[in-house]
Amino acid sequence: MVAQHAGAPPPSPMLLSGIVPPLAESFYQRPETGLALRSGLYPGDTVVLTQAEPTASGPAGQGGTGKTQLAVSYAYALWSVRAVEVLVWVDAANREAIITGFAEAAQAVGAGAGADAAADGFAAWMASTRRTWALVLDDLTDPADLENLWPAGPAGQVVITTRLSGDGLDALTSAATRAGGLGGGGGLGLPGGLGLPGGLGGPGTGPPHLRIASVGGFSPRETLSYLSARLTDYPEQRLEALDLGDDLDGLPLGLAQAAAVMKLSGLSCREYRVQFAERREHMSGVRVAGVSAAVLATWSLAAEYAHRLAPAGLAWPALALAALLDSHGIPAAVLTSPAACSYITGRPSAAGGADQELVRAAISNLARAGLVSLDPASPVRTVRIHRCVQAAVRAYLPAADLEPATLAAADALVQAWPDADGEAPPGQAPPGQASLGQALRDCAAALRGVDGGPLWQAQAHPLLFRAGLSLQDSGLAESAITYWQGMLITSSRLFGSGHADAVVARNRLAAAYESGGRFGDAIAVFQSALADRERRQGYEHPDTITARGQLAHAYASAGRPAGAATLYEQVISAASRQLGRGHPVTLTARAQLAQAYLAAGRGAESTATYRMLLTDAERILGLEHPLTRSIRENLDHGTPSL
Repeated sequence: MVAQHAGAPPPSPMLLSGIVPPLAESFYQRPETGLALRSGLYPGDTVVLTQAEPTASGPAGQGGTGKTQLAVSYAYALWSVRAVEVLVWVDAANREAIITGFAEAAQAVGAGAGADAAADGFAAWMASTRRTWALVLDDLTDPADLENLWPAGPAGQVVITTRLSGDGLDALTSAATRAGGLGGGGGLGLPGGLGLPGGLGGPGTGPPHLRIASVGGFSPRETLSYLSARLTDYPEQRLEALDLGDDLDGLPLGLAQAAAVMKLSGLSCREYRVQFAERREHMSGVRVAGVSAAVLATWSLAAEYAHRLAPAGLAWPALALAALLDSHGIPAAVLTSPAACSYITGRPSAAGGADQELVRAAISNLARAGLVSLDPASPVRTVRIHRCVQAAVRAYLPAADLEPATLAAADALVQAWPDADGEAPPGQAPPGQASLGQALRDCAAALRGVDGGPLWQAQAHPLLFRAGLSLQDSGLAESAITYWQGMLITSSRLFGSGHADAVVARNRLAAAYESGGRFGDAIAVFQSALADRERRQGYEHPDTITARGQLAHAYASAGRPAGAATLYEQVISAASRQLGRGHPVTLTARAQLAQAYLAAGRGAESTATYRMLLTDAERILGLEHPLTRSIRENLDHGTPSL
């Protein structure tokens, strides 16, 4: 089982891949508007849950309608009765996250290894397997992210949640058609043709098809039932519950926040409506994309009440920090790091037990007010924040506060990130490791999306390099190439092409090209880097020697051993003079030269080079040094290879 949600039922033959978010504490089944996913989906079906049409008070594409929670309920319903053999949850906000999720699933079902290849393998597995499976793609933002990875198969059910509308939905339908997801006789079920209210129509007949279901607010009856179940302090607390539901357009997010505040404060629906009306009037001139005026008001009241709870004054900085990171889940270690504790408590902190408890209490208060959701059992996606809340916080965060919050979030991510040596491609990583790497990269991407410059002050923040290294180490070659191209452009523009950050970005880009099999591009970038080093630092500077060795390695990877051998000979000559014949750089280059000789068909020279190298390595490094052992083992096998 891969990355199983710790709160899920005990293990069984059913496989679970991905981290299924918890059901909200206040989750309501929605008998009239819940779409009956569990009973309405059949093998071969795909349903897309999207936003309802805009209302008089709600903008187009408004959030808070409960799409993800419907998908969570569907996943738990399948799990509880073991309705399928394989259940997969994938956060689908970007292609990299989809590839990582598919690669983890491939590992679970034995469909491949490595990142990109494993993702392709899982897509092929879904199309051909006879094992029953279900896949949830949560928060798909761009249909292009599913290119060549469209999930479809006769044994599978797919649920996609998305904020796409209009042209975006048309593009999604076209993507499904191109991938064969609609089949020759499949149809597109538009919102008006989804079958009986609360359902998705009858079983599929013929080829698999895709249906689009608009998810709106609660019905009046559901609103009354929901508030009646949550507001139990005293009978009069529920007076004007239906009127409150009308005020909030029945939006589950707004109702959850309103109910949470009434539970905290003891307010009745009537009393809350007075505060709500005043707050909405006060905020009438504010517009936040995708957030209705009603949710802006309920969010504002919830944040105010949370901020008053003990430890007073910590809820807002905790909320601001969370809002700058990934809405799909923030690792607990990020929010309890020294940088996060310092920012939230307002004083320097080493993240000792007392400060971490203060931070946990502040975040718990946010959850009590309906502003975040917690999954304490998951160290990877511990704190989730709804996109509407995230957008509102960002809109109201004063410009003067953005820079310190951004830097604190960046430092916190670096402090929480495991060493680079510990990362491995998703299809090869231990369970949970790839998920953690993806969660941290998602948080870094979210932070870059709101950064107004703090991450690029005198130099690039270390987070920017750590995130790029994570892409490379995780085997996400194409994503790494795109990332380092952007880093090179930005660092060169801000600091100049000779700045240390630009140089590092250029080298990382070349290495990403090489890892991705784009050897011509890698050689071109490494050649440019070498020429620049020779011009600026001289032929035998240690950095120049390193650059020449990188170019030689790219030649070898490209299957051009003769060119690699020539370059390695130059590396050895310069390194021997500048660093010494027994320096690790020199010894490693000699081993690589022996490999290049062998690949070029110069076997005798390869063996002679290796034997002389073994003598020197045993004398200088010792008999048990890893390099010495590797040389000896390869000579014993007659095929030198490091």
